[in-house]
Parts: sequence; C-alpha cells; structure tokens
Amino acid sequence: MSTALATRETHLPLRFPVSKQVIRFAAIGVVSTLAYIGLYAGLRLAITAQLANAIALLTTAVGNTAANRRVTFEVRGRAHVVRHQLQGLGVFGVALAITSGSLTVLNAASDRPSRPLEIAVLVTANLVATALRFVLLRRVFRSQP
Repeated sequence: MSTALATRETHLPLRFPVSKQVIRFAAIGVVSTLAYIGLYAGLRLAITAQLANAIALLTTAVGNTAANRRVTFEVRGRAHVVRHQLQGLGVFGVALAITSGSLTVLNAASDRPSRPLEIAVLVTANLVATALRFVLLRRVFRSQP
C-alpha cells in the first residue's frame, strides 16, 4: 500500500456532516458543563479552586468522552474504548491547563474573587477548551470504521 493511500485511509470522513456532530457535541457539552458547575461549586466549599477544578473537570471528562464517542461520533462497541479514553484524558490535560491558567489569572487580578466570578471565568475558559476539544476528539474518532 502506498504512503499516500495509507495517509488518506487514516483521515477518512466521519459518517455524517459536521453540523450534526456540532449539535450533538453541544448538547453533550451543556449537560457536561452543568455537571461540572455543580461538582465544582460543591467541592469548592471544602477545597481550593484549583483542586476543585481538577476533580470536577476529570470527573466530567470521562463521561463526556464516552458520550461523545457514542452519540456525536457514533463509535460503537468496546474496540479501542481504552485508547479513546486515554486520548480523551490527553484532551482533558489541555482543558485543565486552560482552566487552571484562567484561575491563576483571576487570582492574580483579585485577592478574593467571588464564587460566581470563579464559575463565570471557568465557564468561559471551558468554552475555549470545548472548541479545542471538538477538534481534537474529531481527530481521535476520525479513523473509526
């Protein structure tokens, strides 16, 4: 098999239009964001903002990856599920860097930011991370039959 053919095969189009994927991805994102906010707010009562962010983000990232795998990108079965979750955790690392960085900037700008302000900053940072997450997860699931 030629290199050009091998390269083309790893970048096969997904089964349905991007617009349909975006709608499904957004719906899952809304549910994940609401779960994230609830977890963050609850955890924030007892632990630091950075730790609450990391735990809430990790917890929702696993469910988010599984849901997007099945619903958004229509990948079925157990084949590659561990690999997909590990790649999803790589995407989580990017999101964690974005959200943690936003908290660091917020704390540098304000000694004691309010919880609603923390959440607003984190939701905004998560919107940026979500756009990147869509692109990265689309690549993760692109080569699936």
